[in-house]
Amino acid sequence: MKSPTCRECGESFHLRRYELGYRVCLTCGEASARLVTRPSAPINKSNYMLITNKAQLKQLNPKRMGD
Repeated sequence: MKSPTCRECGESFHLRRYELGYRVCLTCGEASARLVTRPSAPINKSNYMLITNKAQLKQLNPKRMGD
């Protein structure tokens, strides 16, 4: 099988990367990953926690008065 082509730029990339489920080359994949931002919140006496939804952030506040 020949090398697959990237959906973004049209360049060919390694077959092993395609077999892992990636459809874009390493350069385009890194560029699109840098566009995604996710907030993190400091937890009291702990590490930072990655916040994936707003409800999760509300649960972290022990002094909240309701929703």
